[in-house]
Amino acid sequence: MSSFAIGWIVFACVCAGTLFGMILRAILPERHLSSESKDLVKMGMGLIATMSALVLGLLIASAKSSFDAQRNGMAQLAGNTIFLDRLLARYGPETQDVREMLRAAVADLLERTWPEEASRSGSPRPRSGSEGAYEGFYDKFQELSPKNDAQRTLQAQILKTSTDIAQSRWLLFAQKDSSIPGPFLVVMVSWITLIFASFGLYAPPNPTVIGTLLICALAVSSAIFLVLELDRPLSGMIQISSAPMRSALTRLGQ
Repeated sequence: MSSFAIGWIVFACVCAGTLFGMILRAILPERHLSSESKDLVKMGMGLIATMSALVLGLLIASAKSSFDAQRNGMAQLAGNTIFLDRLLARYGPETQDVREMLRAAVADLLERTWPEEASRSGSPRPRSGSEGAYEGFYDKFQELSPKNDAQRTLQAQILKTSTDIAQSRWLLFAQKDSSIPGPFLVVMVSWITLIFASFGLYAPPNPTVIGTLLICALAVSSAIFLVLELDRPLSGMIQISSAPMRSALTRLGQ
């Protein structure tokens, strides 16, 4: 489910909680709405609000950590790719075919990761859908036949760098899934709904109060929407920039 849809679901849940509280206010006997009851409800909701703030902080930290990890991983992947291309260039002209394959692989990675940018810039090429499509590079590098010590040293560096690139690619692939557990999110939304139900229970149903509660509900749902967007850095509104990989693509083969 998209972050946008989940945000609207949260908004609907919070509004439903507020409406439920207002309905209870209308049907409960007056003794249930006394100042003593109000104080007790305030204390209970204050405890739930504190727990909700802690859980929301954990969600934000988890999403930000996932976003930063994938952004740094993409930058490292771009840097290692440029370094590998320079090593191949220093090795000799016999690596020209492999360098062209490397450039094509980077272009394909850009298409897979940011397909909307490829569609804006022109017709995208058909994609195979295999995450292991580039593993043959390691075999190509092992097949190189060094003629001197300098080439043997370069081949060892090439193999190590290609291994680092493969690890970075598979790590980014493994981190595509959300790092926020679904039950974690459901429990937090339930707590927030209870808090807004308490607001509706004791707040007078006038336009100012209703408008304020709607604005607060929108703010809460938009906060959860932003957290989910951070947790999905390769899709949605908040995405990792493709600039490092595109910059690497322009430098390959030079």
